[in-house]
Amino acid sequence: MKQKVFLAALATLFVAFFSLVFRAHASPAGQLPQFATPTPGADGRIVYIVQAGQTCLQISLMAGVPVDIIRTLNQLDENCTLSENQPLILGIGGPAEATQANLPTATATISAPTPTPPAGNATICLLLYNDVNGDALRQDTENVIADGAISVSGVSGQFSQALSTQAGTEATCIKNIPQGTYTLSAAAPQGYYPTSQQSFTLEITAGETLYVDFGAQKSNAPAEVAAENGGGSGLIGIIGAALVLAALGLGIYSWRVYGRKPPMQTTHAKHAQTAIHHPLKPNTV
Repeated sequence: MKQKVFLAALATLFVAFFSLVFRAHASPAGQLPQFATPTPGADGRIVYIVQAGQTCLQISLMAGVPVDIIRTLNQLDENCTLSENQPLILGIGGPAEATQANLPTATATISAPTPTPPAGNATICLLLYNDVNGDALRQDTENVIADGAISVSGVSGQFSQALSTQAGTEATCIKNIPQGTYTLSAAAPQGYYPTSQQSFTLEITAGETLYVDFGAQKSNAPAEVAAENGGGSGLIGIIGAALVLAALGLGIYSWRVYGRKPPMQTTHAKHAQTAIHHPLKPNTV
């Protein structure tokens, strides 16, 4: 009987001892759910003040924020060293809003934010260049064609301007163009033909600068070629006429010298023959 009482008392002591040990170890874990997330500040940052003896792991378990994020947000070292009363950023949230009790809450309609267009007007730079090789791509050595025409015209008539091109390498820029849809065009001067599209219709956004190139190539100067060919034909015609006249003169000369001689001899022979036989004819009464 005494032995049973002793064993029961010993068992009770063991149970009491282990319950105290488990309670001591479980008490910190029981405090974790009591962590209150700090209210975001005006800039949206969630800041926690480090208490004495706290580590990144403890704060991570309490706040539910991974240690890597705590280290990155606060630029901590590899050991995640903390000091007492150190402000620690736990995340970025929305700014706190002041609320008043006992006031009716209005239902707000949330709409998507409207993008703000860039301030100011647009600039369009047009370049009419001499496309020497005819590939419709401007090379550094292909300069601007002078005395051409470029224009920018709004499809709704909101803006229109035309300018003449100047020789050189720089594009002609038209500024202060309102946002909208525009037709951009170019016209090469006489003696050139286009090698690329000479008109575009584009949507222009305020604040942007747009560059458009137009190519044109110098023609083969058909008028000059015709003039040169005409001069050559005239010279050949003159030479040909001279040869014809020379041949005609030579023919006339040959005819007069050699062609008329036999008839003259025959005539003389006939006259001579007539003169010889004439006295032999009988006289008639």
